[in-house]
Amino acid sequence: MSVRLDATDRKILSELQRDAGQSLDEIARNVGSSKTPVWNRIRKMREAEVIRQTTVLLDAEALGLEACFFVLIRTSAHEADWQKRFLEALNARPEVQEAHRLAGDIDYILKVRVPNARAYDVFYQALISEVRIHNVTALLSMEEIKSTTMLPLEA
Repeated sequence: MSVRLDATDRKILSELQRDAGQSLDEIARNVGSSKTPVWNRIRKMREAEVIRQTTVLLDAEALGLEACFFVLIRTSAHEADWQKRFLEALNARPEVQEAHRLAGDIDYILKVRVPNARAYDVFYQALISEVRIHNVTALLSMEEIKSTTMLPLEA
């Protein structure tokens, strides 16, 4: 569903992406508006599901989750039942931060965050015990160069 957003809506969204913990007064000041109209716009964007949720970003390494693996999966099974079991297996594992179905030679890519390589192997063994996978390639991220949750908004 496409929602019409004006420049003020986009400024509000940029402020919320930058720091959703700031006060309504701060957001209003930063976008050049007053509190009530900003609150009404935020409420409407939540109702339209432009704003899906408000959350916090945690430091994975500070929490002992020092290894980030990108897992490339090829499958020879594309039936609805296999896909359902695969999705259930991924949703049951908090280590999986992202999962994407791809076009091309690789069917899926996962972003998996774990404490170390041994923990990744436990994850991997559990996954392949639940669903049949043709080929898995795990790539260890040596350094996170850029990571953001902010979407590019033109104001």
